[in-house]
Amino acid sequence: MDIDAIISYLPLYKDALILTVKIGIQGVILAFLLGLICAVIMHLRIPALRQLIAFYIELFRNTPLLVQLFFLYFALPKVGLQISPQICGTLGLGLLGGAYMAETFRSGLTSVAPIQYESAQSLGMNRIQTFRYVILPQAISSSVPGIMANVIFLLKETSVFSTISLMDLMFTAKDLIGMYAKTIECLTLLVVFYLIMLLPVSVLGSLIERRLRYAEFGN
Repeated sequence: MDIDAIISYLPLYKDALILTVKIGIQGVILAFLLGLICAVIMHLRIPALRQLIAFYIELFRNTPLLVQLFFLYFALPKVGLQISPQICGTLGLGLLGGAYMAETFRSGLTSVAPIQYESAQSLGMNRIQTFRYVILPQAISSSVPGIMANVIFLLKETSVFSTISLMDLMFTAKDLIGMYAKTIECLTLLVVFYLIMLLPVSVLGSLIERRLRYAEFGN
C-alpha cells in the first residue's frame, strides 16, 4: 500500500465526492417531488394520467440507469436536445428515483385508514384540506423507511455517471488506475469515499425511523 500515493490522490477524490454528492442530492430532490406528484395522481384515480404514470413507472423501474443515461446523453442530441453531463445525471437519477418513490408514496397513501378521511370530514374539512393536513403527513411518515432506502439506492447508482464523462468517484478511480496502475490504493479510496457519502444517510434514516416510531408508540 503506497501511502504517499493515497495522500496525493485525496484532493481528486474530494472534488469527485463534492460533484457526486451535488448531483446525487439534486437527483434525490427531483425524485422525491416527481414520486410524490405521481403517487397523488395515482391515488386520486385520474384515468388518463394514471395510465401514463403507470407506464412511466414500469418503464423506469424495469430498465437500468445506465441505459437511461445513454438515451438521454447520446440519443436526445440526435433529435436536437443537447444536455450537459451534469443535467443528464440529475435528470436520469431523478426519473429513475421518481418511479421508485412513486410506489413508496402510493403504498404510504393506501396504508392510511379510511376512518381518517371520515374523521377529517366530520370536523368540517374539505377534500383538499383533508388530504393536505391529515392524509399526506401520515402517508409520508409511514413511507420514511422506503424513502431512505430509495435515497441510499439512488446515491449508490451515481457510480454509473462515469459513463457520460462526469468526474465522479468512479471516473476518478478508473482514471487514476489507468494512469498510475495503483489499483489497490485507488479502490481503497473509492470504498472509503463512498462510505463517507452513504453512512451518514444510513444513520440519519435510522434516527428518523426511531424518532417516528417513538412518536407513534410512545416508547
